[in-house]
Amino acid sequence: MLGLVLTTLRHRKAGFAGAFLALLCAAALVCACGVLLDTGLRGSVAPERYAGAPVLVSGDQYVRQTTVKRKKGKVKTKRKAKAIAERAWLPASVADRVRGVPGVRTVVTEVTFPAEIPGAGREGRESWGHGWESAAFTPFTLASGRAPAAGDEIVIDARTARAAHLRTGSRTSVASSEPGAYRVVGVTRQAPRHQAAIFFSTARAARLAGRPGMVSAIGVSPASAADAVRAALRGTGATVHTGDGRGRAEFLGAESARIKLISMGGALGGTALLVAVLVVAGTFALSIQQRGRELALLRAVAATPRQIRAMIGREALLVGAAGGALGALAGLPLAFWLRDRFRGLGALPPNLDLVVGPFPVAAAAAATVAAAWAAARVSARRTSRIRPVEALGDAALRPARLPTVRVLAGLGCLGGAAALTAVLASLHTEAASSPVTMLTAIVWTVAVALLGPAVARAAAALLAVPLRAAPVGGHLAAANLRTGARRLASVITPLTLMTGLTATILFGQTTMGHAATEQAADGTLAAHVLGPKVPAGTAERVRSAPGVTAATEVLRSTVRVGLENYGVQGVTPEGLSRTMDLGVRSGSLAGLDSGTAAVSETAAGRLDVRPGDRLRLTLGDGTPFAPRVVAVYARGLGFGDLTVSHGVLAAHVDDPRGLLLVAGTAPGPSSPARPARGPPRSPRPPSPRPRPPRTPTSTTSRWA
Repeated sequence: MLGLVLTTLRHRKAGFAGAFLALLCAAALVCACGVLLDTGLRGSVAPERYAGAPVLVSGDQYVRQTTVKRKKGKVKTKRKAKAIAERAWLPASVADRVRGVPGVRTVVTEVTFPAEIPGAGREGRESWGHGWESAAFTPFTLASGRAPAAGDEIVIDARTARAAHLRTGSRTSVASSEPGAYRVVGVTRQAPRHQAAIFFSTARAARLAGRPGMVSAIGVSPASAADAVRAALRGTGATVHTGDGRGRAEFLGAESARIKLISMGGALGGTALLVAVLVVAGTFALSIQQRGRELALLRAVAATPRQIRAMIGREALLVGAAGGALGALAGLPLAFWLRDRFRGLGALPPNLDLVVGPFPVAAAAAATVAAAWAAARVSARRTSRIRPVEALGDAALRPARLPTVRVLAGLGCLGGAAALTAVLASLHTEAASSPVTMLTAIVWTVAVALLGPAVARAAAALLAVPLRAAPVGGHLAAANLRTGARRLASVITPLTLMTGLTATILFGQTTMGHAATEQAADGTLAAHVLGPKVPAGTAERVRSAPGVTAATEVLRSTVRVGLENYGVQGVTPEGLSRTMDLGVRSGSLAGLDSGTAAVSETAAGRLDVRPGDRLRLTLGDGTPFAPRVVAVYARGLGFGDLTVSHGVLAAHVDDPRGLLLVAGTAPGPSSPARPARGPPRSPRPPSPRPRPPRTPTSTTSRWA
């Protein structure tokens, strides 16, 4: 049998080349996605600035929900947790409690806030400001100079000093919530790779952080006190970290990226395997049809159905083993290539390294071989079952009708695809529609695969009319398509799958982005946009400028309602009607203040709220908030699902700097504003870009 299989492969190289390439690509993608999945499951981020703190205490970065169900006398408890978007802070009193724990020797507190030195961000590192008292976390030591004492003094790390060409005694500006000029009084020996550290005096850092009586982290030593600290803080909302857990508390984006890798790796790998199964099934079906007389002859000389299936299955095993092994090995460099692309897009932090183990390689190779064998056995099912007497006659004249079971299955998938399409048309949120969109495309593809010959005959009938316009070649082509409907169906299935999934993946996001941009453009009344990081105090200066009729501060974040994620924008209510039109459908934005909120139509429908209702949510830093709904608006894609007062949101985000929408005449030649190099960047939805006849100017503020 093996000799016959090898002979078949040797004489039909072209027929199996397509299957080999499909399996090789599938194995490479499955292996690469397996590495991403493994990284999401087992990957960790080593601490950098917190490396010198054996025990770290920070706020709880999760919203937690406990559900209790009682069924048939049994109680079932489910606990779920979802990450919040901003850094959770702790009351300074928590540090006092930690100091009283037996065995604790040292307690160091920290405040963290965004601060950047111009010219130091070319390496792509995040830049954060801290009080000098938290330098012991690393620990940072001075290579030159001294610790900051006055409000206009800073210490910077060595990498920042090199990037910005600064040294002890230099003066530089620092962008933060209150930008200003500072004198560098010290440079550290340490040079963190993944973040810039700017140290201020304790009093100045507390002012810039803007959270009096709060700390962002607490460092504790020695390590042996971890259990005692954990017990003392139980019920306070504080979490205790040791080992690599300190890295998750330090780099909040790394933890969310790790969670995304799990879902992304599984989804992409599963999709690649499904594509491989359908493509290989089509390739083997076409090969079996081309070998119809050969297989019929084997049946006529007493080859059993089991032998036919075994021969085709072994052909698939050999092709799958070769393609799977080579593809799995090729998947490792592909995983690193994907890592670099994700890092370039900002979806993967640079300090989350890939976990490379033997499991993804072995799983990819095994899954590819199994997919090839299953696809071949399915394709050979009918051919191996025909009786020897009918074999040669069947090879000469293929029946026109499809098996009843296949027709019923195809019609079932067709009905399911139509139902999913109808459901998809009723969904209005990205979180709900994204998985249904992909599933709908796959079910439509399966329906086309099952009803392929019928679809091919229908397509041939439609194409026959224009083809017959050519008297000879067109007539022959139409006749060939009609009689070779099964062969044509083997080609239609992979093409349908490729077109459907590609269009779904590529156009789904662009469609959402286009709709968001259109809504933002239609709802922006301001003539100018300042940003992307306008510091506090700038709005008042702009409002007092000649010709300015209104200036609206805009800040964006995300909140949790229960465990669901919703985009939120904070706006200054004064003069909002002159700079922004949310498309209010009920209620009024006149009542927007520190205790109220407006909700988009989509969110209002999902949450079942209307003007006058209370909406309980969790702000980005974990703070509960229960505003009263005052309005429902239509442009949720362009401006977010929720709108609250700017002051409420600014007090609960890591970076309170945002956009500034300005209504009024354009700045004159003496205005301290200049054209930006590009449109302001902010989280989705995109920055408003009004369309003609208005011609707004996007500018970067220099009023501060």
